[in-house]
Amino acid sequence: MSQTVLTDVRTHPRAWLILALILCAEIMDLLDSTIVNVAAPSIARDLNSSTTALQWITGGYSLTFAVFLITGARLGDRFGRRTLFLVGAWGFVVCSAVCAVAPSTSVLLSGRLLQGAAAALLIPQGLGLMQAVFSPSDQGRAFSVFGPVVGLAAVAGPVLGGVLVGADLFGTGWRLVFLINLPVGLVAAIGAMRTFPPARPDCAPRLDLVGTVLVGVAMALLTYPLMQGREAGWPAWIFVLLAAAAVVLGLLVLWTRARLAAGREPLVKPSVFTHRGFSAGVVVTLVFFGGSFGVGLVLTLFLQLGLGFSAAHAGLTALPYALGSTIGAFVGAGVLAPRIGRTTLLLGSALQAVGLALLLVVLGQAQMQVGGGELAGPLLVWGLGLGLVIAPLFDFVLAALDPDEVGSGSGVLNALQQLGSAIGVAVLGTVFFSSAGVESGGNPHYVQGFERAIQAGIGIAAVVCLLTLLLPRTSREPSADVEV
Repeated sequence: MSQTVLTDVRTHPRAWLILALILCAEIMDLLDSTIVNVAAPSIARDLNSSTTALQWITGGYSLTFAVFLITGARLGDRFGRRTLFLVGAWGFVVCSAVCAVAPSTSVLLSGRLLQGAAAALLIPQGLGLMQAVFSPSDQGRAFSVFGPVVGLAAVAGPVLGGVLVGADLFGTGWRLVFLINLPVGLVAAIGAMRTFPPARPDCAPRLDLVGTVLVGVAMALLTYPLMQGREAGWPAWIFVLLAAAAVVLGLLVLWTRARLAAGREPLVKPSVFTHRGFSAGVVVTLVFFGGSFGVGLVLTLFLQLGLGFSAAHAGLTALPYALGSTIGAFVGAGVLAPRIGRTTLLLGSALQAVGLALLLVVLGQAQMQVGGGELAGPLLVWGLGLGLVIAPLFDFVLAALDPDEVGSGSGVLNALQQLGSAIGVAVLGTVFFSSAGVESGGNPHYVQGFERAIQAGIGIAAVVCLLTLLLPRTSREPSADVEV
């Protein structure tokens, strides 16, 4: 899957500018994964959106990202990473503009789904481009910048979202969370046109279109029933669709084997799943990101719908969580993982459970009178646990693979990260709204809904803690050659 962009091993004269443009794209994606959470109540009021529609608006982005992520990387191999970066960047800008001016829920949801697809074309190109423009001796320095910036962007979404919605510049309200993408996206797109070197793929691999379709259908059959089940009253067809997802995954396995037998490269190397550690890591990735992203959504909804916080207040309340996540990520990946191995993941999962349990204690004591200051401690602990897991997790899972399987395995994990986020929104959003009795008439019991969702989050953290015992004891050394 390699591409030859430069003819020598020297660092490109504009390599650091290229890195800055790649980071613009990464920041847009990571912010859009979480920034909408804080804006969700404002969107619901303005567009008269149902609670199920809110789940789709927040989780739909991750779903289409997951569906097209691996294909986006293959397209970069075939047509050049510069080309796909430009297509993805311009697509992201256009879709963000559609979301910003959306007059209805359906238009906003369509924009979000297309936005996720554009991100799937854009994001996989970054690591390959970095490999191409930095010499081996400079790649370490480049990735030392890349990691912290990406980590900060990943946790800054709720805080920035609250600030933007609260600012209400020129009466834009929640639309500003999408408008903010336009200048950043334009810088990335125009800068890439003028700066990125032309790509000359070493080879042009054939795309596994059938495999791509089967993956997309399976993910849709899995997430659609989970999103719609509560609103539809859980009829029999919901469970039929869930069963059909398993059937389609079976067809994907058969198709992959047939493609290998014919000597053609499948969408994903099936050999990665023969390693017990990687297979366990697949489950850990789905469960961890589902629980973390789902709890994050429920928290921001409860702060505004249940406690009556403004979007700005809710965003500022999330600051301890963002701070804890940042500290945890640095300590987890840089200090603990090399010294105590997978115990780092166990400690992080345990801290997540403790932080969520403390949230329940604080809420039980203060009920509806709880303030941001009382929530700061539990959110800090929860964030610390999240950071300890999220930073080194993939390195532990990939340690189970052979060197020639790492690229394919990395692509699978990134796709599952997005899929897990979408499923987490569906499941924990359903728990929250169902337990609160939003559609049953009368006043919703948001405290009860929040308690049920947090209890589910504690259970998920406990499951992650147990599953990590199946992962390799030590992590793979992070390297620049791990890409989608």
